[in-house]
Amino acid sequence: MDRLWAPWRLKYILEDIALGNNKACIFCFYPQNVHEKDRENLVLFRSGLSFIIMNRYPYNTGHIMVAPYRHVACFQELTKQELEDISVLVKAGINAVKETLDPGGFNIGINQGKIAGAGYEEHIHVHIVPRWNGDTNFMPVISDTKVLPESLLDTYDKIKERLSARG
Repeated sequence: MDRLWAPWRLKYILEDIALGNNKACIFCFYPQNVHEKDRENLVLFRSGLSFIIMNRYPYNTGHIMVAPYRHVACFQELTKQELEDISVLVKAGINAVKETLDPGGFNIGINQGKIAGAGYEEHIHVHIVPRWNGDTNFMPVISDTKVLPESLLDTYDKIKERLSARG
């Protein structure tokens, strides 16, 4: 049997286990931390009502998410101001990833509720997944493994730089 080693991922797995034991919501916990920990927490950008964070277990390189600060489970519970703020950040996130990684397209979506596939069903968030021609292969199907060509923090630094340049 072939093995792919990714020792840098152990830190994230252990951290998520610790959060799970505390029943903490990642979309509430990470942005509440001090700004000096944004890189460690993968928080890319903050606005008045929402923020952009990288997915710790991305489907593809550059997989980011936009979420409101307010702990709300349903899209229809968002205020008009939150919807507008989230929309602005989704657009900014798409542009930053496009300029940084030059994907051929994006999957953009919301999984509302456990049945719909929401990993954190109590806190609504928008997924932005960059896509490239041929980015799917046999690895996820045969071995339940996704191969990413770049570390999370390297990708974080590139996207963060683009978002920071936008202000």
